Amino acid sequence: MSPSIDTSPLVPPPTRLPDAWLRRYYLARALFSALWVAAALLIGTRSPVAAALLLVLYPAWDAAANGVDANASGGMRANRTQRVNVWASGLTTLAVALALSSGMHAVLGVFGVWAIASGLLQLGTALRRWRSHGAQWVMVLSGAQSALAGGFFIAQARMPAMPSIANVAGYAGVGALYFAISGIWLWIRELRAHRS
Repeated sequence: MSPSIDTSPLVPPPTRLPDAWLRRYYLARALFSALWVAAALLIGTRSPVAAALLLVLYPAWDAAANGVDANASGGMRANRTQRVNVWASGLTTLAVALALSSGMHAVLGVFGVWAIASGLLQLGTALRRWRSHGAQWVMVLSGAQSALAGGFFIAQARMPAMPSIANVAGYAGVGALYFAISGIWLWIRELRAHRS
């Protein structure tokens, strides 16, 4: 009988794997959003073509990110809110592309409806994960804030003042902050767990 090999330093305990995945996922989303905001403010405000590409990219990225998260967390069937969010963000990508021909008021209206829907879906995902994962209180706040921002976008879309990609950049910036806080919170939790 061959002696058993202790691989515990190489393989973390199973209970820590979900939080480790979420930490990486949240930080990746924070980084993307921060880069998107920088590109929107530095390039998108000066180039209509760049602004259009960035506006289409943002919900497309959200659809892809939710799909990756759902597949890494048990599959699409086990994660209904994320599955719906993938479809909602995918349809929003198409809607934004079509709305661009009508102007930024139409685009902001589309973003408003999407922010409400994706915010409520994110809130639902966070509540479902509340007992099994850390930092979900941040995601609850993020989802609620997204829904409120969506209502504000719809109101802005009806105003005569011309909106721009900068309006969406502010929303994305707050989202980046929430994801960063969640990732850092889980990282601190991991450090404390390793020390105990």
